[in-house]
Amino acid sequence: MPVPLRILVTRPQPSAAATAARLEAMGHQAVLLPVMEAVHQPQAALDALAHPHSAIAVTSAEVFRALAHYRDRLAPHFQTTVYCVGPATAQAAQHMGFQSVIAGSGTGLSLARIAAAASASLTDGLVYLAGWPRSPAFEAGLQAAGIACRTAETYRMSAIAHPPEIIEQRLRSPIPDVALLYSHETARHFFTLLSPRTAQMLSGTRLLCLSEHVANAIPPGFGPIAIASEPSEEALLAQL
Repeated sequence: MPVPLRILVTRPQPSAAATAARLEAMGHQAVLLPVMEAVHQPQAALDALAHPHSAIAVTSAEVFRALAHYRDRLAPHFQTTVYCVGPATAQAAQHMGFQSVIAGSGTGLSLARIAAAASASLTDGLVYLAGWPRSPAFEAGLQAAGIACRTAETYRMSAIAHPPEIIEQRLRSPIPDVALLYSHETARHFFTLLSPRTAQMLSGTRLLCLSEHVANAIPPGFGPIAIASEPSEEALLAQL
């Protein structure tokens, strides 16, 4: 039986609560400290979808949370092919009502390759329902393949300005054994929030990162660091 761990979850809500429930079912204790929150901009997506397009691309399930109250307006597009970055995003697309969903392996670059292989059917290009900030890999891959893309920023991630004393209070007694880091921007902002005292407290906490790009946001002096074998929560939690 695995040793119970105290695990810091930094991802935004509501994903943080889902991860916490999963960790607690594994016998661990979750400490929730979301450091970013999504600001939804659904009209940007609806406006982009009003233009001709052959398919839709999505690289985060947050897009479908942003559009949760607009299902009726999305219904005319439910037969349109949706390229999703990975299985979780694909599941969210299917739950919304999309009928033709293609899932990638978890990276924007791999999704661009899938779209490129189907470029002959994308005569009207793609509508990319995106967030900000985001990796440029997907759009760069489409450009290299000659596929037209209309990008709609459907949500923006905004930093949460937790006071240092709140962070210190949340993280002590006892100090987390492990911290989960899901995105480069989340990791970057998390470490800017730490006071020197709290940074010292966490200097030996094990940091589990969804990708190497996430790990690159960790300042010197923290660790040990482990990187998931693929960009999925299953692979991340396998590192526990």
